[in-house]
Amino acid sequence: MNIIVTGAAGFIGSYIAEELLNQGNTVVGVDNINDYYDVNLKLWRLENLKKKSKFNFYKVDIENLTALKEVFQANQPEAVINLAARAGIRYSVENPFVYLSTNSLGNLNLLELCREFNISKYILASSSSLYAGHDMPFNESLPVNNPTSPYAASKKSAEALAYTYHYLYEIDVTIFRYFTVYGPSARPDMSIFRFTKWIMEGTPLEIFGDGNQLRDFTYIDDIVHGTLKGLVNSGFEIYNLGNNHPEKLLKVIELIEKYTDKKAELIYKEPHKADMFATGADISKAKKILNWHPEVSLEEGIKRTVEWSKENWNWLKDISL
Repeated sequence: MNIIVTGAAGFIGSYIAEELLNQGNTVVGVDNINDYYDVNLKLWRLENLKKKSKFNFYKVDIENLTALKEVFQANQPEAVINLAARAGIRYSVENPFVYLSTNSLGNLNLLELCREFNISKYILASSSSLYAGHDMPFNESLPVNNPTSPYAASKKSAEALAYTYHYLYEIDVTIFRYFTVYGPSARPDMSIFRFTKWIMEGTPLEIFGDGNQLRDFTYIDDIVHGTLKGLVNSGFEIYNLGNNHPEKLLKVIELIEKYTDKKAELIYKEPHKADMFATGADISKAKKILNWHPEVSLEEGIKRTVEWSKENWNWLKDISL
């Protein structure tokens, strides 16, 4: 297939693009290479993708409808996987406008071009943050009408628009709500990346809360496999992709200490109001319909992440957090 992957220089987007290329597909990567976090990490991911012969890259912002339309005209894609988003719950409280413009308007631009170019398949990356206020485990049938951050609200808006375009224009839409994705070359603002880097360089770890908060940490390879199962036509579906085994943040730190063979110094700070205390996925729907289940345990995932960090420490040590 010929597939547009937005956010191709991002963490999840780069892995999705690489796996599609390994399967023999043509990938049209779109990314604006913004500086929300250190662009050197994005450029490293991008350089790896550019080594593949069937990868074409466009430095385009999905908020720019005119430039985006030129990409669609030049490539005539068969499917779109939208992984471009402004990420970060806490920062969305400080700068909500950019989250609405990228996560909602950018998503609308892509949907409108799918309509215009008769593209029948659209995959949207969403978030477990929509489940704020509910008890675990979260399942897809729960109402998600109480977002506690502009980030979550923008993702809710994106999901609603995707359904509208499915209803009006019969675009086949699959939405994945991801649960705390981690792994090698992850975003530097995510806890596992920064905890690993801080421990390796001897910097104290900042913990927002008491460290007992729970997250359904999900390894990147499992997310990739689940997402690509969404390329089949199914109408309109929403799936949770999570590890189905929430763990305490303190457990993550213990595992990083184990595989770095270093002890961390912890500094505790007040939790952020927009943060959820616990996330946990009910993945029975993805198991039943997609035949998907996570395969990488938290310990194995941390081990792989630390090993990658050690192998790439010569440049990784200079990545800013």
